[in-house]
Formats: sequence, structure tokens, C-alpha cells
Amino acid sequence: MLRPRSGASAISASSNRRWGALAPVPRFSRELVTRLNPTERIVRDTGGMPDILGRIGDLEVRLARTTKDIRRCQRLRFKVFYEEMGARADARGFLSRRDIDPYDRLCDHIMVVDRKGKINRFGQVKPKVIGTYRLLRSDVAEAAGADFYTAGEYDLSRFLDGNRGLRLLELGRSCVLKPYRDKRTVELLWHGVWRYILHHRIDVMFGCASFEGIEPEALSLALAFLEHHAAGNRNARVKALPGLHVRMDRRPREAVDIKAAMKALPPLIKGYLRLGATFGDGAVIDHQFGTTDVFVTLRVADIDPRYIEHYGVDASRYAV
Repeated sequence: MLRPRSGASAISASSNRRWGALAPVPRFSRELVTRLNPTERIVRDTGGMPDILGRIGDLEVRLARTTKDIRRCQRLRFKVFYEEMGARADARGFLSRRDIDPYDRLCDHIMVVDRKGKINRFGQVKPKVIGTYRLLRSDVAEAAGADFYTAGEYDLSRFLDGNRGLRLLELGRSCVLKPYRDKRTVELLWHGVWRYILHHRIDVMFGCASFEGIEPEALSLALAFLEHHAAGNRNARVKALPGLHVRMDRRPREAVDIKAAMKALPPLIKGYLRLGATFGDGAVIDHQFGTTDVFVTLRVADIDPRYIEHYGVDASRYAV
């Protein structure tokens, strides 16, 4: 970016006599930059949470606060979901190279940033967003008069009635850039989510988790395992919508090799299981994203104490 000159040294003497000496140009204030560049405008309030929620080495987790932050999360999602995993973009997404939907305006976005990032053409270090999670609280959805994203695949009526008066949190659009898919990044992402849960006193988490692929038979071992061993209270399970419901009991219980099934589970679903999550009735094929989705519920009170101790009762493990 061209910088304004700081004085009048380049102005000729005659020009000085004619126009008067130029006063030094002040540096742009943050407020002026914000007005000139709408993407820098703060559009999310941390609600008293610190800007940085945790840090491991050069990686840090924070809440997206500006329009630019949210767009960076959307670009990461596009890179992972569309360029890597082969999801089908609409015209808007294809042109913008961002994964965009109406819920982005309602949700909070957790982002993991590599502070080292890369060097831009001006020789400056540009931090890179390498992980994200999208969060929608029940009070925010209610105030906006909006359904949850998950309601497009599952009937949530009984679930919402059964948890009336509790603070709910829908989680979705989770992804990590491929070179960073390791324990450290995932732990930092979950540390940010855990700190958010504690701050907002969340009682129940839920959402859709995905398997790659749209052939249920190819996923029969993993789906049958979830159906037979992680169903929770069968009388209170969330059920896939009629017309979208795909049976998960594709193998009898006695035919499920638990060790092999655990290996077949995606890391995110395996992580939910270890925390103490239960799964809904029926999978749903998402043809746009090329995935098979399952419904996940996790009550905060049911989280395995080992994981609470790991991250800290007050989310202090990776705090700055």
C-alpha cells in the first residue's frame, strides 16, 4: 500500500509560496481505517470473553469479531469442504470462494490461527486461519425467530421440548486445514469451544457430524456401531426427517466388531463419543457436501470428568 508522504520536502519552493507548506499527514486511526474498510468493522461482541481464548506455540484460538474474520473462516470452509472434499458450490460460493449460508450472520465463529502464517508481498507476516467451528446458542436463535440449521435434517421438536429452559448450543461447520490436522490443533479448537461453553453456561450441545461419502453400505460398520452402542435413551432420540431417514442398524449388534468400528469412525465423531455423546435415530445423506450425517447430543453434565480435568474446570489449560 502506498503511504502518504509525511511532509513537504518534495514540494518545490515556488509551490510552497503558492500553496503554503504541507502539514505532516497523521497516521490513520483505527476508527478511520474501520470506516474506510467495512471488513474491519467489529460485528461480534465477545460478551466479556478475552480476545484470545487460548494458545499453543504459534497457534491461538479466538472468536471471530470482524467481517474479515468471518470471511476468513468461510474461505477455510470452502477450501476444505469444496476444494478438498468435493462439495458442490452454488454460483455465489463459486465466485467468492467462500462457504456461505444465512446462519453465518447469527452464529459465533471459533477460529484457530497460525500466527506465523505466511509472508505477504509487503514483507509482513499474515496470520492464517487453519481451523474453525460455528456456534449457535438457543437464546440467539430464539431472539432472531430462527430454526436451528440441524432442523433441515432432523425433527427437533421433541428434543427442544425435553430441554426447555436449558441453554442449548448447536455446533457445526467444523473443519481444519489438512496440514494442521493433528492433536494440537484439535485440542486448541476444543479448548476454545469449552471456554465458550463455560462462559455462556451451556447445558446441552448438539448438531450434525459427518462421514465422508454418500453410500450407507460402505459405512455400515460405523453406523451400526453408533446405533447399537451409542444410542442413549431410545425413547427420547432425535429422528431424521421423513424422506431423509437412512437406517443405521445395517448390521446386527453381534456382527459389530467394536475395535474395527472405532477405527472406521472419523476423528470428530470419535471425539464426541469419548466425551460421552449419544446419537440420533437415522442418518441423512447430504448430497451437496457429499457426506452422511448423524445427529449428536452431548449434555455438559455428562462429559467424562477426565476431559474436564484435561482442559481445566475453568478452561485454564491453554489460557494466555
